[in-house]
Amino acid sequence: MAKAQILIVEDDRDLREALVTTLELAKFRVREAANGEEALVSLGRDPVDMVVSDVNMPGMSGHELLAEVQRHYPGLPMMLITAYGQISHAVSAMQSGAIDYLVKPFEPQVLVEAVTKVVGGAKPKSGDEPVAEDPVSKRMFQLAAKVAGSDSTVMISGESGTGKEVLARYIHQQSPRADQPFVAINCAAIPENMLEAILFGHEKGAFTGAVASSPGKFEQANGGTILLDEISEMELGLQSKLLRVLQEREVERVGGRKTIPLDVRVVATTNRDLADYVREGKFREDLYYRLTVFPMHWQPLRERPLDILPLAKFLLKKHCRKMKLTGIALAEDARKALISHGWPGNVRELDNAIQRALVLQQGNVIHEGDLCLELGITGRADFSSPGLHSVAPQIHHQPSGPEPSQSVPMESAPEPLSEELHEAGSLGDDLRQQEFRIIIQTLRKERGRRNRAAEQLGISPRTLRYKLAQMRDAGIDLESELALA
Repeated sequence: MAKAQILIVEDDRDLREALVTTLELAKFRVREAANGEEALVSLGRDPVDMVVSDVNMPGMSGHELLAEVQRHYPGLPMMLITAYGQISHAVSAMQSGAIDYLVKPFEPQVLVEAVTKVVGGAKPKSGDEPVAEDPVSKRMFQLAAKVAGSDSTVMISGESGTGKEVLARYIHQQSPRADQPFVAINCAAIPENMLEAILFGHEKGAFTGAVASSPGKFEQANGGTILLDEISEMELGLQSKLLRVLQEREVERVGGRKTIPLDVRVVATTNRDLADYVREGKFREDLYYRLTVFPMHWQPLRERPLDILPLAKFLLKKHCRKMKLTGIALAEDARKALISHGWPGNVRELDNAIQRALVLQQGNVIHEGDLCLELGITGRADFSSPGLHSVAPQIHHQPSGPEPSQSVPMESAPEPLSEELHEAGSLGDDLRQQEFRIIIQTLRKERGRRNRAAEQLGISPRTLRYKLAQMRDAGIDLESELALA
């Protein structure tokens, strides 16, 4: 099977040529564009598997290109390349849908590994093994290694943020298909009217905007593994079509008449109780049994405490490498705080805490207060805690005008929010809370009209419903927030 095709968008000709050469040497097929406008023209001509774009370009910026790609090509992964001083902007872009970011300068192998992680390919030579020190995790990865040898469909369940995709990738890497593509798609993040075409592909003219034929995710994963993330959010009509693809092991593109044979290993994940969904009529029973040939349940982080510090060190090393930081260490009080925390947001919450700490730390040592663990996943900070109290005033009372080296906030004079959300957003580094703030502000402006709010936010109504459900799961009282308008 042909290697994935990557579109490089970079206005600096020398750097663009270097990026193209690096990926071509790794056996990827590569196209290039000198700016965002040229990239959109290229995407309209022929589809690609991934876009890698610089942030600062004349005309359309990388952030604006990201928004256009999400609007016209939902599900197409895009990675941003940024300078050191713009790390916070790049991380914000990840919250907006970018799959990853790289900080210049970086080694060629870093680019190859980042692209390979997204579009699949040979095992990374760096030996990036999963972190598993707790007996619960060790048993899970041992089980995953055994099931990897077969082609059985695997269903991985577990709370949000536990690392279900990590387990899915491990199964692929340990399987005979390891040198073939690993293709992941989040079924909850794609608009309903586009998910079928993205999964199964479409022919030219199949619908408005289909200016060229495009293979779907199943075709892209042929010979390898496809991960159907958050499968429980797929609507019932599409579930029946997916069931047929799994049974017949062939796919028919939208608007097409020819069937395409498939040789794909399927792994699915969910943070719901699918058995309950079946009983409630939200999920097809026949598809449930087709997907749960080998069920695996990934325990929350609080139930595998011996993983906490090793994961923290792994994430610290990862983000230090991206941010070009060296010699950063965890102080003893930070280690104790990490171990004693409940981690309702699991590994994702730990990742956020490490990123915050790298921004707030001083003297290359991370202390308990730098972690801001009181923010949790809800952002309802407890300012009576000494750790956070010592940090908060430094952020709240910024000068009215930013210094030249600081970035200017995207919005000036935002609408007032409730005290809980205001306290979380004032730190500016809990990016998930920043997204929640923007959603609530938009809903207030549109007087609760969700379709209008989704249009203003540049997302589908379905995606907005999913994000509102996330906010409720995080303990945010939406009715109270909107009542403050």
